[in-house]
Amino acid sequence: MEERHVEILLEDINGKFDLVLEGHDVLRRQMQQNHEELNEKIDLNTTMIKALNKKIDGVDQRLSAKIDSVDQRLSAKIDSVDQRLSAKIDS
Repeated sequence: MEERHVEILLEDINGKFDLVLEGHDVLRRQMQQNHEELNEKIDLNTTMIKALNKKIDGVDQRLSAKIDSVDQRLSAKIDSVDQRLSAKIDS
């Protein structure tokens, strides 16, 4: 009878071990799915960041060009005013 009890215990342990293995397999699949979903989100965010950087670079170039243009016009006007004032002061 003792041998039969050992066999029953071993079968019970074997069943519980199978349940643990199934649980690990389920967790592994869930982790793999979460990993894949996260990679997709990272790829999407990377694409969006690259597009945003291109837009920012374009705005930066346009603003720099406009600032340079305004600077040149203001410098020209200041020089003109300076020349007129100098002429009036000299006369």
